[in-house]
Amino acid sequence: MKTIFVAAMALAFLTPVSAQTSPPVAQGDEILGARSPIADPSITDRPAAKPIAPKKIVLVGDSTTQVNSGWGGAFCAYHVSAFTACVNLARGGRSTYSYRAEGSWDNALNEMRAKGYTATYVLIQFGHNDQPGKPGRSTNLETEFPANLRLYVQEARAAGAIPVLLTPLTRRNFVNGKLRDDLGLWAEKIRQVAAEMKVPLIDLYARSQAAVQGIGPAEAARLAEIPPPPEVLEAAKSGNVVVSSKLTKTEVNVEQQKAAASTPGPHGSFNQVFDYTHLGPTGALYFSAMVADGLARAVPDLSKDILP
Repeated sequence: MKTIFVAAMALAFLTPVSAQTSPPVAQGDEILGARSPIADPSITDRPAAKPIAPKKIVLVGDSTTQVNSGWGGAFCAYHVSAFTACVNLARGGRSTYSYRAEGSWDNALNEMRAKGYTATYVLIQFGHNDQPGKPGRSTNLETEFPANLRLYVQEARAAGAIPVLLTPLTRRNFVNGKLRDDLGLWAEKIRQVAAEMKVPLIDLYARSQAAVQGIGPAEAARLAEIPPPPEVLEAAKSGNVVVSSKLTKTEVNVEQQKAAASTPGPHGSFNQVFDYTHLGPTGALYFSAMVADGLARAVPDLSKDILP
């Protein structure tokens, strides 16, 4: 018996591969690779590729537009199509003067000059840090602020982009149930420049003021970076805000930061606070949808590239 088994094994080993029995091959495309790649029409008979027509949107502004504290991150994440690039270059604490002075506007111009897009749009929103009392940032409302906006528009157009001006996002400061109109003068200057230079306008200030007044101080407080502290909700019952309320979410442990910096992985940080200006995830979603709707209305050519 042992001799027969060994002989059989030797015969199997010596039999050419082509003569051995092969498993049946399924017909058609039931098994990947069943067809010869050379004869497969899905490879050999490809139709001509249709070139894509991508567009680009560049966001320029301050902390109410930037990632983590403004509407811009949610806008790029949820409100543009897959064929629309969205680049958020907004920087916290910047005004129409300081954004240019530090070189951020040059970065934005480089994005506008990039080739490969059928159209590039730049959304420009300033005002918060152009107000008085901000050393190194404040601008003159009557002269410098509108002049800076005009220059942004001119240079964006020269770079081949289509500028869109936005009035600033409202702050959420209430007094006896009425929302304060503390950025109205800056919003009006932006409207004037937009009309004068025939620039598409998203009147975010008017829309956000109406919306925040409509939901009231308690609900408006929930749009901040972190949940409102108890004293904030208590003040909201009477239609007011807590003056200078800016509560840090977590204490920064310097020693822990130093220790973490020596280990592999991301080491960036963003210190979330409660205030009546900046936005958390809920606020970002709320106002980014408002911007998306305003952009589709102001620039009809973008309406199919914007998601509600």
